Amino acid sequence: MRDWIMTSSLLLMEFIPAPAMAQERPWDWGPGMHPGWWMWGAGGAVMMLMMLVFWGLVIAGLILGIRWLARQGRDERADRAFDILRERYARGEINKEEFDARRRDLSGRAA
Repeated sequence: MRDWIMTSSLLLMEFIPAPAMAQERPWDWGPGMHPGWWMWGAGGAVMMLMMLVFWGLVIAGLILGIRWLARQGRDERADRAFDILRERYARGEINKEEFDARRRDLSGRAA
């Protein structure tokens, strides 16, 4: 009976660390290396690429949004200035040559 207990306890002690050893990395991996790290696996490369695409889209969206907002205010001012210029021409305060010169100036600033 004593031999049977001794044998079963040795077998049990041998198989207890098996799940922990099964999770251990193979000996050929260096310290701190993981299969998904850097270019070791397709998952690491895809995650890195998707992160670059994500931040690229965020930055491009911010730039386009800021440019759109800046353009909105400028277009309104140019339209209002052109309206005033037309009103002055209609009232006869400025002549045709002066109207054309200022209109070219306004269209150059708005573009």
